[in-house]
Amino acid sequence: MSNVDSRRLVQKLWNYCDVLRDDGVSTIDYVEQLTYLLFLKMADERARRPLKPEQIVPDELSWQTLLDTEGDALEVQYRHILTGLGKEGGTLGTIFRKAQNKIQDPAKLKRLIVDLIDKEAWSGTGVDVKGDAYEELLAKGAEDAKSGAGQYFTPRALTAAMVDCMLPTPDDTITDPACGTGGFLLAAFEYIQRHHGSALTPDQRRRLAHGAITGTELVDGTARLAAMNMLLHGIGTPNGPSLITVGDALGKEPARRVSLVLANPPFGRSSSIRVVGEGGRSNREEREIERADFWATTANKQLNFVQHIASLLEIDGRAAVVLPDNVLFEGGAGETIRRRLLKQYDLHTMLRLPTGIFYAGGVKANVLFFERKRAREEPWTQKLWVYDFRTNQHFTLKQNALRREHLQDFVDCYLPGKDRAERVETERFRAFSYDELIARDKVNLDITWLKDASLEDADSLLPPEVIAQEIVDDLQAALADFAAIAEALITRPSAADPGQ
Repeated sequence: MSNVDSRRLVQKLWNYCDVLRDDGVSTIDYVEQLTYLLFLKMADERARRPLKPEQIVPDELSWQTLLDTEGDALEVQYRHILTGLGKEGGTLGTIFRKAQNKIQDPAKLKRLIVDLIDKEAWSGTGVDVKGDAYEELLAKGAEDAKSGAGQYFTPRALTAAMVDCMLPTPDDTITDPACGTGGFLLAAFEYIQRHHGSALTPDQRRRLAHGAITGTELVDGTARLAAMNMLLHGIGTPNGPSLITVGDALGKEPARRVSLVLANPPFGRSSSIRVVGEGGRSNREEREIERADFWATTANKQLNFVQHIASLLEIDGRAAVVLPDNVLFEGGAGETIRRRLLKQYDLHTMLRLPTGIFYAGGVKANVLFFERKRAREEPWTQKLWVYDFRTNQHFTLKQNALRREHLQDFVDCYLPGKDRAERVETERFRAFSYDELIARDKVNLDITWLKDASLEDADSLLPPEVIAQEIVDDLQAALADFAAIAEALITRPSAADPGQ
């Protein structure tokens, strides 16, 4: 099927979202309902195929029962299916876990089933098209600010550039410990298919589809979207083990190490737990998690994800992680973690990202690229190469969206697959030695050297609408921080509490 078919399919499904929105069904709720129904339709197609038919769901919970039912009985049967399949294990359980019907009008539910989904063949050829259509719906869902879905979505242009730098191979084991809807995992899989597809052995194909690529996601609804997204792209099987683990990745030490981590952990500084590492015990014992593999105790979840990802890597494993600015300069645990990362790992590259590229407002973020090394006395980080893609760069989600070509200069400077000794400094790309970094106050890695043209020249001032949006973004970020502080104060035990 062609890209035209993919766009037609997206538009067909998306148009119906507008109809349901009048009934209070949000964009992300709609995509979630599509996920349930698409799975049932694909299972029905597999059960009916002439060669090697496969029964995935029981007859009494099948797609056909929805086609055969009308009116209020349809809603009753649909809820019965969701409840029944939610008790299953594997991919089935991940997709239907805690599933609920959000489409209360039986007539509209029937139209969605009969007119929009049943008329399409979802598990035949054209896996890429079906997957592309689903990803496009997820992207549209991320644009719905009210749903908050944007926090799970990394701009595709950034994801693609990070993957192009990391060069995933058929022999990699790849994970994302905060996978959202699975964007990084799919980008890595598609890169391997594109660059190694014709040379893949049957064993490599089997491995890639059945366990080499995995993710963890805390939120049930998002995990089901990731599981379905991967399934539509040919990763995993409907009745096989789930490649998406639902849970808190920070809760325990990794069960296995991997060779490649790609991640954009959730934004926001506060955590509902306090993780205890080498630095001492927490006074919130009912919430603490013992992680002997962590370097420091902190409630900052991004710092905890840095430690978790460092622990996830096998020797010579590599990581590319999107992290907010506070990870670069926060004192205390932050300084301890940065010192350990520079000494015990090779933190070789940092990309400073511009504002205006994330759906979550007010985000100032960076991508850290690092590798795990064997233990030794000398520091592994010899040089940290910093690419400043923030100064004098201004993007918005609509009028001036980030595109892959905007990041090509960074990828060219990165020299994927080549010796980093061949790198050359440019106006935006500079190297800083280990000794320079360690000598900075609190090992602050928030490094800038370019001058902001708008501060130097009145003619370079940004348009008023861009300035206004940046002010809004900064205020949203400040409010999010204040909300996190308020939450932490509420959950902190009182000094007068006799139980302490």
